[in-house]
Amino acid sequence: MKKSFVLDTNVLLHNAQALYAFGDNEVVIPIDVLEELDRFKTENTDLGRNARATARELDRLRAKGSLVEGAPIEETGGSIRIEMKSELCPESGLRQDSADNRILSVACRLKDDGKTVIFVSKDINGRIKADALGVKAMDFEKQKVNFDAFYLGWRTLKLKGVEIDGFYSNREMPLPEGDYYPNECLLLVDEGDEKHTAIARVSLKDKKVVGLTSAGMRPWGISARNMEQEMAIDLLLDDRVQLVTLVGQAGTGKTLLALAVALLKVLEEKRYEKLLVSRPIMPLGKDIGFLPGSKDEKLEQWMNPIFDNLKYLMTRHRLEKGNSVDKMIESLIDGRQVELEALTYIRGRSIPKQFLIVDEAQNLTPHEVKTIVSRVGEGSKMVMTGDPYQIDNPYLDSSSNGLTYCAERMKNETLFGHVMLAKSERSPLASLAAELL
Repeated sequence: MKKSFVLDTNVLLHNAQALYAFGDNEVVIPIDVLEELDRFKTENTDLGRNARATARELDRLRAKGSLVEGAPIEETGGSIRIEMKSELCPESGLRQDSADNRILSVACRLKDDGKTVIFVSKDINGRIKADALGVKAMDFEKQKVNFDAFYLGWRTLKLKGVEIDGFYSNREMPLPEGDYYPNECLLLVDEGDEKHTAIARVSLKDKKVVGLTSAGMRPWGISARNMEQEMAIDLLLDDRVQLVTLVGQAGTGKTLLALAVALLKVLEEKRYEKLLVSRPIMPLGKDIGFLPGSKDEKLEQWMNPIFDNLKYLMTRHRLEKGNSVDKMIESLIDGRQVELEALTYIRGRSIPKQFLIVDEAQNLTPHEVKTIVSRVGEGSKMVMTGDPYQIDNPYLDSSSNGLTYCAERMKNETLFGHVMLAKSERSPLASLAAELL
């Protein structure tokens, strides 16, 4: 039996291709959804772009059939139509002055007409209200991952003690049977003595387990404080791994490690021409409104967490004695060795021979991450960091944000590496807060 999927506005603002994600079923767009999309279409944001893309797709489908009666979708065998009626369901208790309620009422009325209806929304409250009205509701699942089974980037491998001794001697060993991912890290554990361990990495190309090439290295004075940080530093230092995702809670060292390796690669090894750092402009708590000044002056407020890490690194690794840390950072920015940029301005750019760090990437949609990664030019490396438990975007969660989606989709690629960091190393208090609060 064919189903009728009633789409909420936020689904199409999240991904315009959602129109084609429901197979051979009927997709219903309430007229209030079109009205809301119309208010977004002039924005120079991903919401505006998705609103315009949705309008273009509907206009293309309009040429193939009536959108009121149901235009065929040749790609899926389904159909799409616009529902013009927006009256509330009798005795629903919903207020007429709410567009969200009128959109929900379309699903309610179709259910009363005997159709199998599913209301699709990224708004949790919208799904709750649908359920209260007896309408089946779901999130848009096409770009979601199972976060409970999220790829850690490493695993434990139990071996005989003699095998681990051989690995220490040769710095490599044949890859044991099993399914592995490229650049996956391994904790080798002696099955007879759990304290007898080694850290290694998978080389699928050579079908070997190889030692970490970064063992003992301290980029810009930063040394690994735990196993996951050792693994992360190894991936960050490997120029063959062009995309690295570091996921973990506050204080696990994601941004600090990425910046330390970036400064080493840009300023000392000269492997990349510059360091480009960016993060979504997504405030925590109440916004303070428009900030005065030029673009760079505005950005400085949002980039304070990056400056904090840079100052810490500069203090530990002075380039020129006698110079203040602030002057050193200012000199790097003025000399364009370090560049801070809003993600908004990365669209359309090509970024060659640069070390690019995208901080707080958990606040990006999968489409935004695709847009950013596709900007990476020849000879560049990108690192995305973030905490899926601290998401400020109201329509994203730990399973649907662009950071975790990217890690899951890219884990089979040889130019990709990933580590999920678990232990907070910022301070005993920060560690306790991350665990208990």
